Amino acid sequence: MHYIVGALRRAVDLILSLDPAVMEIAWLSIKLSAISIIIAAAIGIPIGFILGVYDFPGRSFLTSIVNTLLSLPTVVVGLAVYSFISRRGPLGRFGLLFTPWAIIIGQTILATPIVTALTMNATRSLDRDLQLTALSLGASRVQMAWLLLLQARFAVFGALVAGFGRVIAEVGAAMMLGGNIEGYTRTLTTAIALETSKGEFAFALALGIILLLISFVVNILVHYFQQVKHRGAYHGNNSPRRGFA
Repeated sequence: MHYIVGALRRAVDLILSLDPAVMEIAWLSIKLSAISIIIAAAIGIPIGFILGVYDFPGRSFLTSIVNTLLSLPTVVVGLAVYSFISRRGPLGRFGLLFTPWAIIIGQTILATPIVTALTMNATRSLDRDLQLTALSLGASRVQMAWLLLLQARFAVFGALVAGFGRVIAEVGAAMMLGGNIEGYTRTLTTAIALETSKGEFAFALALGIILLLISFVVNILVHYFQQVKHRGAYHGNNSPRRGFA
């Protein structure tokens, strides 16, 4: 028990003193996850919007694929990406393996289904009268799409936050693709695994506390966006319909 208490005190000291090694690992994890989410948003939001708003042949099949990919194991993603970017893979000439970009690729693959599925669900529940009214008043399809996304913005923000929470806490793909190189590809999760195996429990615990704090903030934000979405839906259903000026 004394060992755990002592390690916890040391971990708190490392965090409060802004230990450079701890902060470097935390910042790298946040940066790589943020870049991954930006790329996932650029891919997932348009696809989710199309699946949520438009009806076309194969839509149900594509929706099933997206929903299946939500439970994609991280080690499977790591293995698949590794096979492509390793020296003998088709993309081996780019030298991506054991670089931050390898981690970003893996995390983007993990985050994109989450962003796509949640955006699809958000846009699917939108009022179709809004779409028809916008088109009848001369809005282009791009303007109509932007209007619908604005209406679903809180749900979309929630999707991005949920995707960020997914990728920053994953370890399999980051370990396989990044190689856990100090100061280059060592993230919170891979560093926790390494430091624990080395017996540096206090350092690993400090990283674990930071990861828990990030996860807590992510959950608070997801809850906030869900509440805002539900309040908006409630007020929208109980307010009189108005046309566009």
